[in-house]
Amino acid sequence: MQLDGVLFFPVTPFGTDGGLAEDVLAEHVERGVAAGAGGVFVACGTGEFHALEPAEVERAVAVAVEATAGRVPVFSGAGGPLPTTKRIADAAARAGADGLLLLPPYLVTNPPKGLVRYVTEVAEASELPLIVYQRNNAVFTPETAVEIASLPKVIGFKDGLGDIDLLQRIVLAVRSAVDKPFQFFNGLPTAELTVPAYRGIGVELYSSAVFCFAPEISLGFYNAVHAGDDALVTSYLLEFYKPLVELRDRVPGYAVSLVKAAVRGTGLDVGGVRPPLLDPTPEHVAELEKIIAAGRSLTA
Repeated sequence: MQLDGVLFFPVTPFGTDGGLAEDVLAEHVERGVAAGAGGVFVACGTGEFHALEPAEVERAVAVAVEATAGRVPVFSGAGGPLPTTKRIADAAARAGADGLLLLPPYLVTNPPKGLVRYVTEVAEASELPLIVYQRNNAVFTPETAVEIASLPKVIGFKDGLGDIDLLQRIVLAVRSAVDKPFQFFNGLPTAELTVPAYRGIGVELYSSAVFCFAPEISLGFYNAVHAGDDALVTSYLLEFYKPLVELRDRVPGYAVSLVKAAVRGTGLDVGGVRPPLLDPTPEHVAELEKIIAAGRSLTA
């Protein structure tokens, strides 16, 4: 399975009762696919995977699968304790997912060889292809990256760490040792800000949280990158993405809650974030609206 284009990571809508708002999620996914998403990654980081129970992940995946109707692949988040990860992988398969994004185990500092065991056990327990997410406490060496990339069901490696030197060595090691289709992804929060750097080491795919609320900005940037329009790329980075990242970094968790607030600003009632995250203050929402307006002026 080869992915292409802008990868869409929908938020997870909650209703007034605090539960999963399935109709709203269906509309959110439908809008994203209609706008030109290259794939849908449901119940992942932007989708508050950390705050969902396995049954909610299964329902979210089922809704996304129905909404996409086979037009693009649907991946489900999975991660945390190994037994829970296996349960979620089974649930995602039942719901019709095309693959899994394997998020890091929680809390503990993981030795690279232990991460290989973790990925191997999930791969052996699930029928679905896996993309492995390197981030925070899940950091691979080039050697262990080759080990997991060599597993038949592992089809990709997503980097949310941002260590370009390490990732370059991982990319070189995997591409020289693994003889199968294999994709690398830029998975940093607000990944567009680092797209030029990642493309410099041969990593072109990236996830776009901005696509959730402003697909025209996300696609405008994507098209400028692929057209080689460096002046327009720089304008997007200076006038939209850099201010967005600076606002995001003011409060922990804003990488999710700002996105959800922006989706609400499009008229889709996705609710707020679950604790321990916080919804943005009115002042920050007003600032966010100005940043989005600046981004939209570039697409015009």
